[in-house]
Amino acid sequence: MQLHNTTQYAIRVLSYIAKHDNYQLHNAKYLSEILEIPYKFLTKIMTDLVKFEFIISIRGRDGGYKLAKVASAITIMEILNKFNDSIDYNKCVLGIGSCDSQNKCALHDKWVQPKDMIQKMFEDTTLENLEGKNFKL
Repeated sequence: MQLHNTTQYAIRVLSYIAKHDNYQLHNAKYLSEILEIPYKFLTKIMTDLVKFEFIISIRGRDGGYKLAKVASAITIMEILNKFNDSIDYNKCVLGIGSCDSQNKCALHDKWVQPKDMIQKMFEDTTLENLEGKNFKL
């Protein structure tokens, strides 16, 4: 399972802002460079993050972006849902199409528990919980 690029970048941007002085404004050019996200793609994501009320945009020469709410109030699942990127419970892990309890693939029964654990991890993890040492953004 892999998240879409847009969702990956959104989580990285939000995580970076959450971990680096949220009282400071972060401009898109700097975020693009430090996170190695193409600038045009980043600006589209930032527009979505403002629209979804994850961040606030402040215009002007000294403008930039900051979180709209505290990091502990933003879950990974909330980000996934806003970007329409979550676990599709009916999609076959083997790529055979639709897969459910009536139409099982060879791994269906073994995939149910890990899928539920991933779902719970996304629900329980906030931007604040992503704190740690020696991990990359």
